[in-house]
Amino acid sequence: MLVRDAMSTLVLTLGPAHTLRQAATLMSARRVGAAVVLDPDAGGIGIITERDILNSVGLGQSPDTEHVHAHTTNDVVFAAPTWTLEEAARAMAHGGFRHLIVLDHGQPAGIVSVRDIIRCWAPALVP
Repeated sequence: MLVRDAMSTLVLTLGPAHTLRQAATLMSARRVGAAVVLDPDAGGIGIITERDILNSVGLGQSPDTEHVHAHTTNDVVFAAPTWTLEEAARAMAHGGFRHLIVLDHGQPAGIVSVRDIIRCWAPALVP
């Protein structure tokens, strides 16, 4: 099975000026654990995850004044829609993360998460 078969194609996209509270509110409403951050000043495409927001709050930072750009990962490992789920899982395990932005022709086409991969693999495990 390929990444394009498992990825979520409805991608939440944020700008660098969103606050962490705005990001958390939108992520919660969409029931997603990560969002694509489009920031041309920081290299283009980045990602913010629920873990980034949790770490900020855990450090005592205010989600009302902290901005997404300060917590975005810009050194992103991207997946291709034609990768196998095994390739995506290997990249996640190697990098220690749970989400990959899927790029198609240089543009975000989706996000694939560990949960997406498990959802695809779990039926194969049933006897």
